[in-house]
Amino acid sequence: MQNLPETMSAIAISVPGDPDVLKLETRPMPALEPHEILIRVAAAGVNRPDVLQRKGAYPPPKGASDLPGLEVAGEVVACGADEVRHKIGDKVTALAPGGGYATYCKVPAGHALPIPAGLSIVEAAAVPETFFTVWTNVFDRCGLSAGERFLVHGGTSGIGTTAIQLAKAFGAEVFTTVGSEDKADAVRQLGADHVINYRDQVFEKSILEITDGKGVNVILDMVGGDYVERNWKAAAVEGRICQIATLNGIAENVNFSRLMVKRLTHTGSTLRPRSDAFKTAIAENLESSVWPLIESGKVRPVMDSTFPFEEAAEAHRRMESSGHIGKIVLTMD
Repeated sequence: MQNLPETMSAIAISVPGDPDVLKLETRPMPALEPHEILIRVAAAGVNRPDVLQRKGAYPPPKGASDLPGLEVAGEVVACGADEVRHKIGDKVTALAPGGGYATYCKVPAGHALPIPAGLSIVEAAAVPETFFTVWTNVFDRCGLSAGERFLVHGGTSGIGTTAIQLAKAFGAEVFTTVGSEDKADAVRQLGADHVINYRDQVFEKSILEITDGKGVNVILDMVGGDYVERNWKAAAVEGRICQIATLNGIAENVNFSRLMVKRLTHTGSTLRPRSDAFKTAIAENLESSVWPLIESGKVRPVMDSTFPFEEAAEAHRRMESSGHIGKIVLTMD
């Protein structure tokens, strides 16, 4: 084991509120469980759940760090007693249950993967949260197959840019929604076949026109609200919809007869509370099925911007502006 300090720097949520509640603190070093590794963090991804946690709307699961941050990349500096795969000095990217906004972060060993060849350590920090989420929802839960039609809302978000690339790489016809022509150009470059500007088009009508009334087979939605029933209109018979967030609130007074007539499956999930074993299985699937795509250059994390660790509040403001295209990452000195 390396000689490690007794304390670390961290960005904590002082009280629920706006981005200025994120404060630099000194914290004790995390104590490792036998199945965990400790990572000296070089970069940490910023995600919507971090914003919700900062506002007091997304508490960490029991036993997780109260610090925000769900994905990191860096160097392994310590291993729990039961860990045999990772070694001190390994460069890894990892999904964290929390605690990523710190100079050191502990994670279950099975949630860490080697940094794909060709990615910088900063790019690697932009991978886990979105790739784990897209894989488990689009491919595992909804079973997207080659030749099917796929819709993801918010195509320039971290989730959107990842979903577009993976769906395209696995042979789907890709539809997405965006809010500006600049964003439309960006997602076309990622491989989106059909781009709908939701500010001047009704997405469900456009999809039915493009598909001659057939609709799309799989939809990944983080909007919720009135999009629930609109997704049902856009879906094909036997379509599958996966809900991963409700940024526009809950749906009310939906017409369930549409769900019944089309024999739709509307499912949903949240990743953070799932078991370590569940997340480890996703990591194994990503390493075997997706890491080769990243290393070949067919799929890459889309980077919007980086901010110094101490400017986490500015990174959150960028996230909440919704002007970003791709991932926002905090970098350490």
